[in-house]
Amino acid sequence: MHPKDLDKMDTQDRQPGIESRMDPPPEYMPRHPGSGRLKDRVAIITGGDSGIGRATAVLFAREGADVTIVYLDEHDDAEKTRSLVKDEGRKALLLAGDVGSKSFCEDVARQTLDEFGRLDVVVCNAAEQHAREDVTEISEDQLFRTFRTNLGGQFFMVQAALPHLEKGASIICTTSVTAYRGQDLLIDYASSKGAILSFMRAMSSKLAPRGIRVNGVAPGPIWTPLIPASFPPDKVKDFGKSSPLGRPGQPNEVASAMLFLACDDGSYFTGQVLHPNGGNLVGS
Repeated sequence: MHPKDLDKMDTQDRQPGIESRMDPPPEYMPRHPGSGRLKDRVAIITGGDSGIGRATAVLFAREGADVTIVYLDEHDDAEKTRSLVKDEGRKALLLAGDVGSKSFCEDVARQTLDEFGRLDVVVCNAAEQHAREDVTEISEDQLFRTFRTNLGGQFFMVQAALPHLEKGASIICTTSVTAYRGQDLLIDYASSKGAILSFMRAMSSKLAPRGIRVNGVAPGPIWTPLIPASFPPDKVKDFGKSSPLGRPGQPNEVASAMLFLACDDGSYFTGQVLHPNGGNLVGS
């Protein structure tokens, strides 16, 4: 996205946002031909209907994977993503529901095994955020809802997937630059992303003896449906301009980090975080 396009950014009035309503649309298509790095593997991607999840699903499909796309209720976006995966010659299973429900996550794992017969990669990407100017405006309901979706959704999905993962499998947790730098409009969200960082590190130590790698990706300002669904128009207009590269990132600029950690290229990475954030300097 060129900086001149920032003035066209819209806002939305629902979480987690609808990609088909975004202007300009996010860039999700892979930039290069596939090379079979995920040939015949199977991945679960939560929040896979749009944004980073969509870009990851399409890239994984181009690299040879079938994918289970988990989403809340954005059915049109999910169908579009399934069509994109099909165009890459792979299969996509769509499952709608709340990742904050342990039983739903268990059902996702079960249906994935029923459909594809195996599970190799879990990308925990679903999230929600609600901007508040004053920390006292964050209600008890909002706090618990944010943690239930963001942290609970990852915790429950990993729990459900673990019995089906074998040596060489990869778990990828989406955290955020806000876990490192904070964000004064998103205090509960940033806190949940910090918890995800700790969860990822603890699980990497726990699962290393089993040969299962657990890593994280901490995106910076990425143009996804969550942005116009979270911020007022003035914040959306200036979104990403403060990054050293002077622009928001695109979902396909994060998907490549997901691929690296999912495939054998990242075979000596566990307990680590990649930072596609436009040049913001943070601790690892």
